[in-house]
Amino acid sequence: MTSSNIASYDISAVRSDFPQLTGGSAHFDGPGGTQTPRQVADAIAGALLAPLSNRGTITRGESNAEKTVADARAAIADLVGGDPRGVVFGRSATQLAYDFSRMLSRAWGVGDEIVVTRLDHDSNVRPWVQAAERAGAAVRWLDFDPETGELDDIATVLSSSTRLVAVTAASNLIGTRPPVADIARAAHDVGALVYVDGVHFTAHASVDMNALGADFFTCSPYKFLGPHLGALTAAPELLETLLPDKLLPSTNQVPERFEFGTLPYELLAGVAAAVDYLAALDRSPSPGASRRDRLVSSFAALEAHEDALLARLEEGIRSLPGVTIHSRAAHRTPTLLLTFERRTTIDAYEFLAARGVDAPSSNFYALEASRRLGLGDEGGLRVGLAPYSNDDDIDRLLAGLAEFLG
Repeated sequence: MTSSNIASYDISAVRSDFPQLTGGSAHFDGPGGTQTPRQVADAIAGALLAPLSNRGTITRGESNAEKTVADARAAIADLVGGDPRGVVFGRSATQLAYDFSRMLSRAWGVGDEIVVTRLDHDSNVRPWVQAAERAGAAVRWLDFDPETGELDDIATVLSSSTRLVAVTAASNLIGTRPPVADIARAAHDVGALVYVDGVHFTAHASVDMNALGADFFTCSPYKFLGPHLGALTAAPELLETLLPDKLLPSTNQVPERFEFGTLPYELLAGVAAAVDYLAALDRSPSPGASRRDRLVSSFAALEAHEDALLARLEEGIRSLPGVTIHSRAAHRTPTLLLTFERRTTIDAYEFLAARGVDAPSSNFYALEASRRLGLGDEGGLRVGLAPYSNDDDIDRLLAGLAEFLG
């Protein structure tokens, strides 16, 4: 964190772009889906109100649809450091994981192994486990230390039989950012593919999927100020090797061959607008900087802003009696999972909500992680920061928790 990063982040200007914030709530529910700036809503409305049709080049509506798709692919590629020709859109990251697990597992059989982790959201666990079971392949589990939140050494579960490693870039439950690049190098050394769930990570840090070593990288725009859908990015050459079940008249071109039916053009317009919004978070970009460069700069400013708030938040929570913070990894997103000695987290959730502080309680589909932490299927109270979080939000949360703990 540097003073220049903080200075270039104008939280008042950011908050003015979110009409939802005038409702009076302090939103710590961003890890489940952020609020949406008016620029994104305007882009969605603009796409719907302009001539719009199925994609083509003859009519204005067709051209609008074609451009909208191309713009959205370019935006996601800039966001994750990928190739727009390798961007696949789907209804959600979960749907994309199921689609690609079915395709990839066609080449698996008895004697093959796949690796999943106990840190991941279930959408990056169950599709691979179920696909492996159908193919007769074995599942190897990479564990994590519940005291530190850190993943175990990937070398303990890799072998020459490993075909795929599925790993999160950041835990949506406790924020841990595993050493994905090291994991990917080890996986590639034994000839395995690496499928990275970047859904939680992409909302908080600049992504370079190639530096991470991700063969497949997924994200969900609604976690970073955009609309509800998912995106997967891979090298076009890798996608060319995969053949999904598809309708006979539909194109066999990559990446379109993986997108079934008509795309939600209006949502794709919102995706491009969300990425453009993120690229403008740094209010002092270098002249002539590309959108990719502006994204890197903006995420540096965002991380500095969120780190400063997180430091205040953690200091305040540690002063409260009977609170356990389960987010302890050395490298984390600004996401905390809390439990209380004599009170349930559901009670805390309801107590805070009645006071206009939104911090939900659940396992948040990170079922294996919740169980490994000793929290069963109930999980805990999750507190997540977002680009619009400010000091007043932190004060309200701390005051609410202090009152709740009494």
